[in-house]
Amino acid sequence: MPGKALILVENLSVPFDRRVWQECTTLRDAGWEVHVICPQGTKRDTEPEAVIGEVRIHRYPLKAATGGPAGYLQEYGSALWHTFRLARRVGPVDVVHACNPPDLLFLVARMLKRRGAKFVFDQHDLVPELYLSRFDRGEDLLYRGVCALERETYRAADVVIATNESYRDVAISRGGKRPEDVYVVRSAPAVERFRQVPPEPELKRGKPHLLCYLGVMGPQDGVDYALRSLALLRERRTDWHAVFVGAGDTFDAMVELSGKIGLTEHVEFTGRIPDDDLVRYLSTADVCLSPDPLNPLNDVSTMNKIMEYMAMAKPIVSFDLKEARVSAGEAALYAPANDEQVFSELIGQLLDDPEERSRMGKLGQARVEGPLAWRESTKALLAAYDGFNPSGNHSGQ
Repeated sequence: MPGKALILVENLSVPFDRRVWQECTTLRDAGWEVHVICPQGTKRDTEPEAVIGEVRIHRYPLKAATGGPAGYLQEYGSALWHTFRLARRVGPVDVVHACNPPDLLFLVARMLKRRGAKFVFDQHDLVPELYLSRFDRGEDLLYRGVCALERETYRAADVVIATNESYRDVAISRGGKRPEDVYVVRSAPAVERFRQVPPEPELKRGKPHLLCYLGVMGPQDGVDYALRSLALLRERRTDWHAVFVGAGDTFDAMVELSGKIGLTEHVEFTGRIPDDDLVRYLSTADVCLSPDPLNPLNDVSTMNKIMEYMAMAKPIVSFDLKEARVSAGEAALYAPANDEQVFSELIGQLLDDPEERSRMGKLGQARVEGPLAWRESTKALLAAYDGFNPSGNHSGQ
């Protein structure tokens, strides 16, 4: 019978973390008693304790890192201390389910394993690749430390949950996990969050077309590539307005860059906005942008923005990344990796072809409502949990 599960998250609050919240509600619906330990949000999820839909959430204060690796060491140290503190308060559990980054939560999992818990490692990011892609420091001492922490996390885990087949391959090859102990639980948009509303032409600021970017703005997310591509597009045509929805470490730098390259009149930065406003922009958009450049992390990662664009039946322009193609298929046009000129040309190509935009959008929507829907992921998630039999042995897939 289902028991008590504790989910550990460090980089987002819950239920703001959509993937983790989907996992929580799936496990709850399957009969598990679900607890979550996560940081408090700044504008939402601010309460230290909350019970939402029978899921018990324990939150701690956390100041996000600024600057380089030293800032992250301070953030992660604080998060780890609070997580240990709150895990003791929650008490014994049957399963501890740790979501990375960082690859430090195995330390809490080890403590709980000594009390009889099983450890599920939910690998949201490949942290060694994230380090290489974010800091551009090469394989230095910190990189080797990051790799060591990943190895220890794999070693401690009874089961690994991977977000796609590329991550699963890493868990088996680099992590040394048995194939039957690694489950692919793909992230999927909450389709109830993405329901089209009538387009609002005024969002286009007097232009015929609206381009939209949705997502985090960090060093590895490619917003600078998108802006430079739009500067190239502006040289050929000015019949578009672009909106960038989201925030992150490089938000201010991207606003500054847009001014430097002469896009102030063409580009709007909204920051994070409520879901209702997000849906208004996406419903009005003609083309959506996924400018994540080719790097060690992006090539093998599933981009949430792509899934969300498809949920809204929008055509996409992306760089040619392995997992971008797996997710979007024919719902996107692909520029050669990091080629801003071709990226801008593909945007223009779609702006000139409304029938193709409609066809691609419908294909993408069918994918997220069919083979890429969360209901497909729930099967793998519950299989990972159901595999723990009373004797403590994992029965495999």
